[in-house]
Amino acid sequence: MNWRIPFLRSNEQREQFRQSLKNVLGFKPGNLDLYMIALSHRSVKETPEENNERLEYLGDAILSAVVADYLFMRYPKKGEGFLTEMRSKMVNRQMLNDIALKMGVKKITQFNKIDSALKNSQIFGNTLEALVGAIYLDKGYKQTLRWVTKRIILPHLLLDDLEAQDINVKNKLIGWANKQNRSIDFETLEEKQEKGRRLFIVGVKLDGEVIAAGRGYNKKDASQMAALQAVEKLGL
Repeated sequence: MNWRIPFLRSNEQREQFRQSLKNVLGFKPGNLDLYMIALSHRSVKETPEENNERLEYLGDAILSAVVADYLFMRYPKKGEGFLTEMRSKMVNRQMLNDIALKMGVKKITQFNKIDSALKNSQIFGNTLEALVGAIYLDKGYKQTLRWVTKRIILPHLLLDDLEAQDINVKNKLIGWANKQNRSIDFETLEEKQEKGRRLFIVGVKLDGEVIAAGRGYNKKDASQMAALQAVEKLGL
């Protein structure tokens, strides 16, 4: 596929962009146009061949595979349930967004800066996934695995801390509600297609009022994210 898109018209622009990328990624990128697509949010580039949604889809799958590989080797005696739960903690939207901000991805992301809602949204974690997709296409799986391990997992994902976290935030929230004689329910607020996959939005209802919502590509992940938001909002 021809990835050359006329985002970077002059040699000077291309070299400036290459240096900015190197500062964030830690290596010299090859196909600059590919990375520019990875950094272009749909608020500035509407068409699928110009914005980063396709690369985000690819990067999400590659990142999940790399993390699964890492956990499989790190925990040779742990079962599937533990490994799945750990992977969910490591690649959830809020976690990836926080990592992206720490890495400086926001500074090089192309998005509509007039839209104040985007500045505080989770598009930067999505952009990080798109960058993983770009690295995979540019450098191959082995280098992507090394990069994710060195730049994301080791410095930002402290496994001992993640392992010590309450495994099921949803159960924690339900337990609190029972002790307080409060009513807690989880309700699917919306179900739609996004990037060729079903996306679920699940809400947490406290005494009949929605207090938090979470998104996920299955109801379990969406419920966990909603529960996490609710726990944070309630100060638990």
